[in-house]
Parts: sequence; C-alpha cells; structure tokens
Amino acid sequence: MDIHRIEAAAGRLKGHARVTPLLSSPFLDEIAGRRVLIKAECLQHTGSFKYRGARSALSALPDEQRARGVIAYSSGNHAQGVALAARQFGVGAVIIMPSDAPRMKIDNTRALGAEVVLYDRATEDRDAIGTKLSQDRGLTLIRPFDDPEVIAGQGTCGLEIAAQAAELGVTEAEVLVCCGGGGLTSGIALALEARAPRMRVRPAEPEGFDDVTRSLASGRIERNTGSATGLCDAIVTPQPGNVTFPIMHRLCAPGIVVSDDDAQRAMALAFARLKLVAEPGGAVALAAALFHPDRVEGDTVICTISGGNVDRAVFLHALTQFGQD
Repeated sequence: MDIHRIEAAAGRLKGHARVTPLLSSPFLDEIAGRRVLIKAECLQHTGSFKYRGARSALSALPDEQRARGVIAYSSGNHAQGVALAARQFGVGAVIIMPSDAPRMKIDNTRALGAEVVLYDRATEDRDAIGTKLSQDRGLTLIRPFDDPEVIAGQGTCGLEIAAQAAELGVTEAEVLVCCGGGGLTSGIALALEARAPRMRVRPAEPEGFDDVTRSLASGRIERNTGSATGLCDAIVTPQPGNVTFPIMHRLCAPGIVVSDDDAQRAMALAFARLKLVAEPGGAVALAAALFHPDRVEGDTVICTISGGNVDRAVFLHALTQFGQD
C-alpha cells in the first residue's frame, strides 16, 4: 500500500464520490479549547465514507470478474456502499448483514437493489458465510476494510483533508478518525504521510470495543471479547485487519477511547452547531476532540464524522437526553 494506489483510486472515484466539506464552528472550538475542523463524511453517498472504498474496489475489478457479481458483509454502511456501487456498474450484489443491524441500514441496502442475507452474529461466522456464498455463486468478496483497494478508496478522504486543510492554512494537526477495522484510519494515514506529513492520525473508538487502541499499545493485534454490538455498531469489529494494522502501527499515534454518552453528546452538538446527522459510531472522533482535550496536542484538531445512518429512535434519544441547545 502506498500513495500511488490511493491516487489511482482518486482518479477512478472522480465524478462519482462526493468531495465532502471540512466544517467548523466557534461553539465547538470553545468546548475543545482549540480549533476543530470536521470532515463531514456523513454527507457522502449512502451516508458514510464506505462508498469510497466500495466504489474503488469494484472499479478496480476486471470487467468479466465484476460482471459475475460481488458479495460483502457489513452491519450496514459498507453494505450500502457496495450495493450502490454495484447498482451503478449494473452488477448483482449479495450483502451479508447481522440480524440486529439497524433496520434503516437493512432497508436501505435492499432498496439499493442488493440481496440481503441476515445472520446471527452471536452464533454464526460472517466470514465463513461470505466465503461459502462467494465460492458457490462465483462472486467476488469485497471486504469491509482489509482489502488494498478498499483502503485506497478510503484514503481519498485523506487526500481531501490535506488539500482542504492547506487552503485554510493548516498543515499541522492531530487527525482523529472513527475506527473499526482500520480501513479509513489506515487509508487517511497513508494519504497524509505523503501529502501532509506534519499531521498525526489517531484512531477513536468506543469503550468496550477498543481493539485498535489496545493493539497499538501492545504492538500486536488484540481482539475484542464478547459478541455484543454496542451503541456504536458501525465501528464494532472483532479485531484490526491483517492489512490495516501494520499500516496503523507504523503511522498512527495512540488511540482515544470514548464512552457511549460522549458519542451521543457529540451527535447532539453536531446537529445543533453544524446541522449534521451523525450516527453514534460516526461521532466518536468528534467526541474525542470535544470531551478528551487533554489527550489531544496542538492548536488544531481535525476529526471525521464518518457516517450518519442512524435509526430515528437512537437519534431522538441523543438529542433529547444530551442536547443542550
């Protein structure tokens, strides 16, 4: 993995992926005690950054292989990204989703034309299901994060961060990234290594699902325990990826872990001050910037809002219980 693969992905995504804005609010700056810039990937197609990696991976496939169809497994955001990209290419998509995924994500994936296969994440292995279906039907598996072309697609977000921050005169900052398996985190880190080397990437994770933070601390891949999904379902994975972790280990600074309450307060503030809808997992980086300022260095922090696909009841609870405005 290097900048050349990310640049190639950017070329294939041009005219397809949105260039999402880098936003700010003086009210959020005051809370954080420094300048806060927010990369609003919740405004990307399908409501999350995952479209970048999905489109990158599908566009990199040979035509004949892509025409046979693709398969993916996801709690929702990668599912929607692959479903949309497959529809745009006119090919079939099978998406394996946990039965307890947010209903909105399941419904949206089906609405985009994909065949949805539900599984019980407590008793079934999604990798095994995906491998069997891909072999039986001749489908190409598009992994949610541990795939070089997916990482390259997510890295295009980092190219945009570097360019947009430079326009604002920012060349040095800590970049907090909502982190599950590490596709977005490693992709942004690779892009910034080449385009903005004075920026330092740091993963942000929810309590109880801090496998990347623990892995960076120990120097080896650590797993999450238990099968619960937690509020931040979008970024809950068993462990960092075999492809993503070496990149993060080389390039990332220590992770920051936030509580579910922190994530919900960040959701409420994003809506109040930026008019953005963030899902819990998509708000953990903003939560880290706002509520853990002692863990952040420098005068400027950049954070991703990685997704906005949240069920109505969850969003209303965050606004009702944690909104102050």
